Amino acid sequence: MNKKYTENGDPLDPLFIFAHGAGAGSDSEFMQAMAELIAAQGIFVVRFDFPYMEQRAIDGKRRPPQRMPALLDDYRALIRQLGRPCVIGGKSMGGRVASLLMQEAGEQDEVASLIRGCACLGYPFHPPGKPESLRTDHLQQLQHPLLIVQGTRDALGNKDEVDGYTLDDSLQWVWLEDGDHDLKPRKKSGYSHEQHMQQAAAAVAAFVRSVMG
Repeated sequence: MNKKYTENGDPLDPLFIFAHGAGAGSDSEFMQAMAELIAAQGIFVVRFDFPYMEQRAIDGKRRPPQRMPALLDDYRALIRQLGRPCVIGGKSMGGRVASLLMQEAGEQDEVASLIRGCACLGYPFHPPGKPESLRTDHLQQLQHPLLIVQGTRDALGNKDEVDGYTLDDSLQWVWLEDGDHDLKPRKKSGYSHEQHMQQAAAAVAAFVRSVMG
């Protein structure tokens, strides 16, 4: 069965595959808005739902994500289906899955040969309330370019925390001042969510163009 997905932009533009986070699917307000903003800057954006989220759409029942190997297989299947060079990435969990998948690129199989880089928005460096449980091992020696766009007060990895991690020096960063896990700043910060969304989209689009040549 072919994987269902949603397209934003011109199919002739460089391809960015954009996976959702753990709690909201590809049609969430954040995912739709970000995909449209990135596509408006000359990037072809493809969104999709992991199987557990597809099932929720059918029966309305909330369920946790599958285990990581199943999520990786599902992402891999879409890359194979699209069959063209791409940058992969996602929001929160989706970005984690994509970054893990990119690190398997050393195997140089059919899918790995299509991946040019990865872009993550709100990377979940640790589970909520568990800063000691880091998800950074695969980020210490990167196989391909990686961009992370992160709010400075993200509860799953704020700037003070991240500054203390051991990560590959080539990792590219965009820090959004006072942004939370959805890149949203507080009113008192002087920034707006719209500004941060625009900045994030511009950063992702520029990154995709740079690694796709």
